[in-house]
Amino acid sequence: MEQSATVDIAVPPEQVWEVLSDVESWSGWTPTVTSVHRLDDGPLRLHSRARIRQPRLPETEYVVTELEPGRSFTWVATGPGVVTTARHDAEPLAGGGTRVRLSVTQSGWLGSLMGRFYRGLTDRYLANEADGLKVRCEQQR
Repeated sequence: MEQSATVDIAVPPEQVWEVLSDVESWSGWTPTVTSVHRLDDGPLRLHSRARIRQPRLPETEYVVTELEPGRSFTWVATGPGVVTTARHDAEPLAGGGTRVRLSVTQSGWLGSLMGRFYRGLTDRYLANEADGLKVRCEQQR
């Protein structure tokens, strides 16, 4: 089950990427993240790991499985019967801005059940994250 939110941001993808890839700062621009603690150093890269705390959800460790610097990253968390895949895409717009798409997919033998159980919460979180990212990026220009 995939859920997503899309937002257009009036800054170039490079500026969006600076905010989006600085995962430890997420709690400063979205109420859906209490904290992010990187488990490695340096810029976000393939196999980077982070522990995330979010309201109403258990603490979760994510591992970056795909990364295109300046454009997108995907990270995955696994739990008993559930695999959560979160993708973050920043695509340039013709007018100089950026279209961001945030998506979450639940899979595994419990994935569809968990996806349905958390559907409303996930929709709200994705919308809040997209809106918060837009505000943060556009304030910094």
